[in-house]
Amino acid sequence: SKLPSPRQSMPVRYFIMKSSNLQNIEISQQKGIWSTTPSNERKLNEAFWESRVVYLIFSVQGSGHFQGFARMSSSIGCEKSQDWGSAVFGGVFKVDWIRKESIPFQFTRHLLNPWNENKKVQ
Repeated sequence: SKLPSPRQSMPVRYFIMKSSNLQNIEISQQKGIWSTTPSNERKLNEAFWESRVVYLIFSVQGSGHFQGFARMSSSIGCEKSQDWGSAVFGGVFKVDWIRKESIPFQFTRHLLNPWNENKKVQ
């Protein structure tokens, strides 16, 4: 028999949010909002409704660093934001930034993701 997924009934969920540029993260930190691609919206909304808390860990692609982390504080709606100036993003949702700090991936190389073939978290 199959064992249940370790994700079932998880009170806390974590997601790595990759941004194409630092400006998007700065906008998020100033306005307390975020937007992602429509393909990510379903996963994040499910996590928001099924978990006690959802943490988003932000990293700019190619930076080799995490730029901080926030708590997802609303579900993703249909309203879009012009702040990012791109049509590829979906609806906006609220985030509460907890830590705004650049942390090199080398400081987290001991963290492995059991739901992604134990690959490094970066």
